[in-house]
Amino acid sequence: MTLLDDCQARLPAMLEDVRRIIECESPSEDAAANARSADVVAEVLGARLAEVGLPSEPQRIEVDGGITLRWRTGGPSRVLLLGHHDTVWPLGTLARLPFSTDGGLLRGPGCFDMAIGLVQATHAVAALAALRGADAVADVTILVTGDEETGSTRSRHLLEEEAREADAVLVLEASGPGGALKTERKGTSMYTVAVTGRAAHAGLEPERGVNAGIELAHQIHAIAALADPDAGTTVTPTSGRIGTTLNTVPAAASVDVDVRARTAAELERVDAAIRQLEPVLDDARLEVSGGINRPPLERAMAADLFGRAQRAAPAAGVHDLADCSVGGASDGNFTAGIGVPTLDGLGGVGGGAHAEDEHVLIEHVAHRTALLALVIEDLLGASAPDPSPSESHGTGSASASTAGTAP
Repeated sequence: MTLLDDCQARLPAMLEDVRRIIECESPSEDAAANARSADVVAEVLGARLAEVGLPSEPQRIEVDGGITLRWRTGGPSRVLLLGHHDTVWPLGTLARLPFSTDGGLLRGPGCFDMAIGLVQATHAVAALAALRGADAVADVTILVTGDEETGSTRSRHLLEEEAREADAVLVLEASGPGGALKTERKGTSMYTVAVTGRAAHAGLEPERGVNAGIELAHQIHAIAALADPDAGTTVTPTSGRIGTTLNTVPAAASVDVDVRARTAAELERVDAAIRQLEPVLDDARLEVSGGINRPPLERAMAADLFGRAQRAAPAAGVHDLADCSVGGASDGNFTAGIGVPTLDGLGGVGGGAHAEDEHVLIEHVAHRTALLALVIEDLLGASAPDPSPSESHGTGSASASTAGTAP
């Protein structure tokens, strides 16, 4: 039996596992929901590891209400499998967008981002242990964080600490277009620019006020001008707040700013510029909070791992495997940022991350699981890859450096 055969036989179990995870809603900022989700993920994934004699009980690490789960199959990690169990969907979404597997599509809140990736990671490790023995995965760690969707502010130190021990990090985030692996992710910065003016009656004596809203309008134009499309740098004012009542010159206003850049140098350029903003109106004051959140995942950090995946892909029934660059960030940005080789997008094939049409293409689940298992095996040097299967059931192709906005 090949790894692909084993993974295909696992498909019903994988769909059952992902159902259980999806049906425990897990918005990032709800501590109680986060805890319930961690319990379910620990039980579901742990049971699959136990079936092949691997440690089933994860270490449960809680920081400020966010829960990270860590399974270690043996000693110090050489390969770190990275994912998250939190989602962007609020409680109650499941009633409107229930789990289903109709028409070859797996649906449900968080299915693509990234319940299926968690399940594929665990079954890939279990398949290797079942066919090659537990020693074949003795240096693998599975780390599942609980606050990725909100910037990993609580889990960042832990995941970077874990990554420093590893030779490689494989991130089970959703794939890019057509199943492409993500070899580049932009780095991110997040800011709030707050303006303080002076209140006055809008009808009786507006001239006595300093309109924070007008000052903010000047600043929004200046902020947006920091973008550099040729360099791939976006600087986007997003949500904002102005004033308190209709008939008052606003004394306070603020805007949130999302920055994405391909290089650390560009993030630093925008950071310096946004902190040097000056007020336009007399007596207005500015305050900038926030900063660089995630460094970029640059292609150099993923190139060798992507080459390994390409070589292993035919044995998993995956053909024309491509890579892509995306604007969204993940925890893989952190691991690449500290110099650890990192390959992202190894999770499900599908689309609609963070959207109403979120879905996974079921036909690719077993193949992607086998691909991950083969890459792990290659990294650990356990044995040569399986022969290519006689029939092709591979993923579609995607052109290199395809633009995208997946998470």
